[in-house]
Amino acid sequence: MAEYTVSALNKVVRGPKRANYDVGIINTILDDAFLCHVGYVWNNKAIVIPMAYARKEDKMYIHGSLKNRMMLSLLDAGEASISVTHLDGLVLARSAFHHSANYRSVNVFGKVKKVEDPKEKMEALQCILNHMVPGHWDNVRHPNDKEFNATLVLEIGMDMASAKVRAEGVSDEAEDHKLPIWAGVVPIKQVAFNAVSDDDLSEGVEVPEAVLRYVEKNK
Repeated sequence: MAEYTVSALNKVVRGPKRANYDVGIINTILDDAFLCHVGYVWNNKAIVIPMAYARKEDKMYIHGSLKNRMMLSLLDAGEASISVTHLDGLVLARSAFHHSANYRSVNVFGKVKKVEDPKEKMEALQCILNHMVPGHWDNVRHPNDKEFNATLVLEIGMDMASAKVRAEGVSDEAEDHKLPIWAGVVPIKQVAFNAVSDDDLSEGVEVPEAVLRYVEKNK
């Protein structure tokens, strides 16, 4: 069972009993999401931006325009920190102090590299789109030269990572258990609804199987 080495950077300090450094568990949490949050510094200001991403083996990919200040700042820094979180439930305790949430989260730390090779760059874009809806790359027009050349793709090596997971019930104080106050968990799940076709579709164009499969799996 492969695990990431624990360092001062990726060590979970708060709530260490919920920490996990298993590569397989971390990859599963990453693969179950599409949106990440990327931290960077611009003009000595800390900024966090939501981004689409994809994972391939021990690398993550993000993309943006050639003039995107976040992408350029990451290149200048040479390293990145990426966070992914799933909210799985609201934990409503008897006391205000013990309210919490159930979640699965991952933090990734790694070196940043600009993807220069055209074949690798196109494969990274394919990976990002298919990470959103598996197999959907085969249903779309691929980037033309102008679009391709205007897009910057960054590879972030998964040099260090850690997961933190809470999947449990209420943790009230024992003396509060007799209070006439409701406590429990409200499970939360992100769901997909039936696809809504664009008004300007050509006649006879149907929803692709990849999209139908995605909706069925996530409804």
